[in-house]
Amino acid sequence: MKLYSLSVLYKGEPKAVLLKAAYDVSSFSFFQRSSVQEFMTFTSQLIVERSAKGSRASVKEQEYLCHVYVRNDSLAGVVIADSEYPSRVAFTLLEKVLDEFSKHVDRIEWPVGSPASINYTALDGHLSRYQNPREADPMTKVQAELDETKIILARKQNSCCTVM
Repeated sequence: MKLYSLSVLYKGEPKAVLLKAAYDVSSFSFFQRSSVQEFMTFTSQLIVERSAKGSRASVKEQEYLCHVYVRNDSLAGVVIADSEYPSRVAFTLLEKVLDEFSKHVDRIEWPVGSPASINYTALDGHLSRYQNPREADPMTKVQAELDETKIILARKQNSCCTVM
C-alpha cells in the first residue's frame, strides 16, 4: 500500500487551481520523479475539473487509483495511491485535510492562490503519516487486530483438534 500524492485544489470555472500538494515519488527513479510529479498534478486538476461539487469518486488512471472529494464550497482534495490502498481511509484523509485547510487558509485566497502563496505546511506530515493506514486510521487498526485474532483462534482450533 502506497500513497503518492495528496493535493488541495480550488474548483474554479473553467479550471481547477492547485493550492498545495505533497508528493512521495521516492519509489521512482531519480530521472522519472519530476515527470511523475507533473503527471500527478495534471491528473489531479483534470479529475477535479470533471467532478461535480459535493461529490466523491475513485478513478483508476494507469496503475494508480485517484480518490477525489470536491466540497460544495469548491475546495477539493485528491489522493493518488496504488490500488491496494483502502478507499475509506483515503476519503477519511481527504475530509480531514480539507477541514483543516479551510480553517487555516482564508477562503478569499482559494480562487487566486498558488502553492507558493498558500501558507499551509501540514500536507507532507499527513502524506507521511497515512502511508501506513493501520497506524493512521483507528478503524483500520481495529479491523487488522480483529483479523489477526481470527487467524490466531483458527490456528488454536486446528491445533487442539488434531489428534494422532
